[in-house]
Amino acid sequence: MNLNISGHHLEVTPAIRDYITSKLDRITRHFDQVVDVSAILSVEKLQQKADVTVHVRGKDIHVEAVDKDMYAAIDALVDKLDRQIVKHKECLMDHRGDSIKRQQTAEEPDEV
Repeated sequence: MNLNISGHHLEVTPAIRDYITSKLDRITRHFDQVVDVSAILSVEKLQQKADVTVHVRGKDIHVEAVDKDMYAAIDALVDKLDRQIVKHKECLMDHRGDSIKRQQTAEEPDEV
C-alpha cells in the first residue's frame, strides 16, 4: 500500500503521520486489496479538514471529515472510510456469491 500524506496550510508532523498510519492499518485489516492511499490535511479558518482517497481494485473511494480538532477529524474520517470499505467488500462478495449460486442451480437438475 502506497501512502501519500500532504498538508495545505499545515505542517505534517511525525506525530500526525504516525497517527494516520496507525488508523489506516484498520482499513487494510478489513480489505487487503488497497493499492494507493492519498491523504490531504488542511486548515481553513477554525476548521480542520481531512480528505482521503483510497484506490482499490476497480474503484476509488473518497471520504472527507471536518472538525475543530485534527485528530478528531482523522478519527471521523477513518470511521467513515471503514464503513465504505466494508460496504464495498460486501458488494464484491455478493456479486461473486450470486454468480456461483446461479451456476450451481443451473447445473443441478430439478428434483420432483
